[in-house]
Amino acid sequence: MKENKKYTIQNSPFIVPTDDGKLIKEHFGKASDGSSKISIAHMVAPPGWSEPFQTPEFDEYTFIIKGKKQFIIEGETIVLEAGQSIKVEKHTRLQYSNPFNEPCEYLAICLPAFSIESVNRENE
Repeated sequence: MKENKKYTIQNSPFIVPTDDGKLIKEHFGKASDGSSKISIAHMVAPPGWSEPFQTPEFDEYTFIIKGKKQFIIEGETIVLEAGQSIKVEKHTRLQYSNPFNEPCEYLAICLPAFSIESVNRENE
């Protein structure tokens, strides 16, 4: 009989294909384990990286591990550095970028889970 363990160790996160040089490893979420409740991803944004403005249908928590990341949240520009974190509530218009000279490594946690359908990116 198979033992029913009450934990899951993620040794092979889903590598999200990108065309902007950003490394996205989803440890838990829709792409990796099918969960729509939460997504947890380890990311590295290269220098000069940016995304279009978006208005997600999920709360997003970001914890900066190394480097700096810029957030434009409803017109206000915020820069976070290693060791800092932020929660941005769903239905908030924002843009993420790394206009700095070094890569930015961070964790992103979305509740409910990130999906391309619910991020509501604006056309570039």
